[in-house]
Amino acid sequence: MNKKTNLRTILLLSIILLSSCSEVRNIAYFQELNSKTDSLKLHKNYVDLYQARIKPKDLLAITVVSTEPEASRIYNLVTPQTAGSADMGSVYSQPMLQNYLVDNFGNINFPVLGKMHVTGLSREELESKLQKMLSSAFTKEMPIITIRINNYSVSILGEVVSPGKFETSNERITILEGLALAGDMTIYGRRDNVKVLREEVDGTKKYYTLNLSDKNIIYSPAYFLEQNDIVYIEPNKSRSKSSNYGSAESFRITTYSLLITLVSLTVTLYTAFK
Repeated sequence: MNKKTNLRTILLLSIILLSSCSEVRNIAYFQELNSKTDSLKLHKNYVDLYQARIKPKDLLAITVVSTEPEASRIYNLVTPQTAGSADMGSVYSQPMLQNYLVDNFGNINFPVLGKMHVTGLSREELESKLQKMLSSAFTKEMPIITIRINNYSVSILGEVVSPGKFETSNERITILEGLALAGDMTIYGRRDNVKVLREEVDGTKKYYTLNLSDKNIIYSPAYFLEQNDIVYIEPNKSRSKSSNYGSAESFRITTYSLLITLVSLTVTLYTAFK
């Protein structure tokens, strides 16, 4: 009798363990990354740093600074000060730099220099290009030019805790960082079929599919998200099936399943100890 009881207990524990392992396999990231060797290999081969590329509809903040204020002033688009009445006298707003909107053809209209094609360039490349073009306007030293993309944001939808639109100030965000901003996936999100919709520099639309269980995801062109990317987390089969029922039906099904499990367990234990 003890052998039969032990056998039933072992089978029950085995089912629980296998069920747990299955759940872990479904929700874990980087499942294939199991050794230090793999980690070192990936780190050694992946040496290129990500650089954002300028796209149409980007908002660029361009600042030109030098030891010759009069020479650099005409290259900085500043909003004029506005005055307003107040009890204590006039109040003036602080001047602010205006953004350059990249048009559909990839151009901006820069002071003095006129229309410039900027799409496809990184910030560093555009800064270097402007320095060369402006070098003749400065007699003492080369100006310092800084450029920022002010509308660098991604949208994350689907099976995440907090879907929405997220901005970053450093112009660099990975798919994992994006999911972290959205509160990570829920347990109902598919890790092996993450969709990324992207508009390329030339205006074409592309879909990328990511498998977050794969250690080689860092080589994917969609591992680093670009400005205005849309990430969609697809629901798994459990979520899809549950969506066909209302809350009342789901509660009844869950209750019945629990009762069936308890009855089955009771019968098993009664038979084992009879």
